[in-house]
Amino acid sequence: MTMREAIAAYVHDGDTVSLEGFTHLIPTAAGHEIIRQRRRNLTVVRMTADIVVDQMLAGGCVSKLVSSFVGNSSAGSLGELRRRIEHKVPEPLEFEEYSHYGMVCRYLAGAQRLPFYPLRSYAGSDLPSVNAGIRKITSPYPGPDGGEEHVHVVPPVNPDVTIVHAQRADRAGNIQIWGLTGIQAEAVYAAARAVVVVEEVVDDEVIRSDPNRTVIPAHAVDAVVVCPRGAHPSFAQGYYDRDNAFYRAWSHISKDPARLREWMAEWVYGTRDHEEYVAKLGETSRAALAVGDAMSLPVNYGRRL
Repeated sequence: MTMREAIAAYVHDGDTVSLEGFTHLIPTAAGHEIIRQRRRNLTVVRMTADIVVDQMLAGGCVSKLVSSFVGNSSAGSLGELRRRIEHKVPEPLEFEEYSHYGMVCRYLAGAQRLPFYPLRSYAGSDLPSVNAGIRKITSPYPGPDGGEEHVHVVPPVNPDVTIVHAQRADRAGNIQIWGLTGIQAEAVYAAARAVVVVEEVVDDEVIRSDPNRTVIPAHAVDAVVVCPRGAHPSFAQGYYDRDNAFYRAWSHISKDPARLREWMAEWVYGTRDHEEYVAKLGETSRAALAVGDAMSLPVNYGRRL
């Protein structure tokens, strides 16, 4: 599907939308299309709430954020998010906070349709005091000392739709990812619907030749969208580099509400789709993000003679 078709079909007002991708393969282009289609009252679930979340907040799409990290990817702050949480301007944002591993456990529980997931790492943390969703239960088994043990648990997350970015797919929708694979597969399995944005669609034989890179199989995918450079300003391992200059600039853009509105008007509302956005970046900018080859050695899977 085109990005416009996929967002129109699978993202609705009031939905819980998971946007996953860690460091690279961040589904920025999908976030922009959600803004263009003026979706409202979304609950966004994203382990590392970053630029795409800040932009969706500026677009008026998000009423609740579920996350374990908030920041501009080591390059500064998220101005729109900070205004909403710290000052409730232009309106408050409901924020539900977990640790990284707590979010991983929520996706694992959601993907496996479990009622909760236990973890030990909240012992000594103050997160349970600010999040009623983090609870403590009595283990049905003896603890290490043979006595009764109490462990923290987190609830499952089952988004209405999960959107992830990936390197490539075949025509059936088998999705291959390499580099940091993150929690994308679990986020897809936890959701009712799944949209995967890819850099390219390749022949079936390419996917079959390297099956271990198929992180998300076709049966879990509702729509595949081909969108080259759809993760910008993040990177796609093997396709293009991270746009560090953009990340550094974003802190200054988002800090000033007027400048942020101008940026949104020019780069999101002012572009018809991500192809126009990429063209607007210019050849010089695109060339600066080019990557060289770092080929993986072939693997012999063997076959029956």
